[in-house]
Amino acid sequence: MRVDIISKEYPPEIYGGAGVHVTELVRALRERMDVEVRAFGGPREEAATTSYGVPAELAGANAAIQTLGTDLTIVGDVAGADVVHSHTWYANFAGHLASLLHGIPHIVTAHSLEPLRPWKAEQLGGGYAVSGYIEKTAYEGAAAIVAVSDGMRRDILRSYPALDPEKVRVIHNGIDTQAWRPVDDPAVLERYGIDPSRPSIVFVGRITRQKGLPYFLRAVERLPEGVQVILCAGAPDTPEIMAEVQGLVRSLQSTREGVVWIDEFLPRDELCALNSVATTFVCPSIYEPLGIVNLEAMACGAAVVATATGGIPEVVVDGVTGRLVPIEQVQDGTGTPLDPDTFIADLAEALTEVVSDPERARAYGAAGRERAATHFSWSAIADATAALYREVTASGR
Repeated sequence: MRVDIISKEYPPEIYGGAGVHVTELVRALRERMDVEVRAFGGPREEAATTSYGVPAELAGANAAIQTLGTDLTIVGDVAGADVVHSHTWYANFAGHLASLLHGIPHIVTAHSLEPLRPWKAEQLGGGYAVSGYIEKTAYEGAAAIVAVSDGMRRDILRSYPALDPEKVRVIHNGIDTQAWRPVDDPAVLERYGIDPSRPSIVFVGRITRQKGLPYFLRAVERLPEGVQVILCAGAPDTPEIMAEVQGLVRSLQSTREGVVWIDEFLPRDELCALNSVATTFVCPSIYEPLGIVNLEAMACGAAVVATATGGIPEVVVDGVTGRLVPIEQVQDGTGTPLDPDTFIADLAEALTEVVSDPERARAYGAAGRERAATHFSWSAIADATAALYREVTASGR
């Protein structure tokens, strides 16, 4: 069987969890079948991997239209595949058209949903309406849709009620616990000005509304003195949210010591070192289909304090691997807390509880690493994905 996997993100161009997912899934699937990767971006040297750039004629077009132009350059090359598998709306158009053109099943993996990210209108303008149209069309035409969590499956069926629920399958995200592991690297900590003797909270994520960073920064104001805050945060969606985060960080740095902001993309071993020094990792997301960063932190032996939203409760077990922070959210697709002050206060309380009890935090971290290794292996995920490929090709969908 030959499967063509289409993704905007693929090494070395990765900036989010979808790219990590595709990378690890491809590695595991190639032990089982032929896999051709078709990825956006610059040239790559990897075998059975082809890169596609934006057509020159669309250099000045809206970002959504550039995406569709790139998709069109991919479609013809999928000829000869038995299944086409696309990841995120960026690749969905190519997968949908390839399915129609070549008469093969199209599988979509849902890493996020456009209807639940309305703030993207700030970034794409009218292109957000285009991305939503593409996603809806691809989902309704797909042979199967993979949800990375039960929470994501519920969101998909709520967002696209015309879908046959039988088509939407749950196959969790995974983690490589050999690559993501506890790392003791004093040189990395020294490079970024981190004191390993102090209790620390680590945040890793893009600066986007869904990651909830401004809520966390406001919660930091309520934390005990002496708690170190390490922010690995970059790739802002818009200048507006970047300015908001900059203002909050500067305010914190003017009133407390130990607020470290690293705004560059770090290699995995350095992230492992930062996660390993964390008394707790924090995930204040207001929208998160699963939250692969939580798995990464757990694999490094860090306790996790995270919002009880989306697929996060399927990863973080409250009182076992960390703490879940309750949230009541506006049901308009934004995920905005109904009472932001209460959410911020509850987040600060949970963080304070964990950083104030290092022994309990270490127990959470040990349980988290065990859970990551036991429940979220890429081998099991690849087996489930390969079984779905066989099912859709056998049924002729």
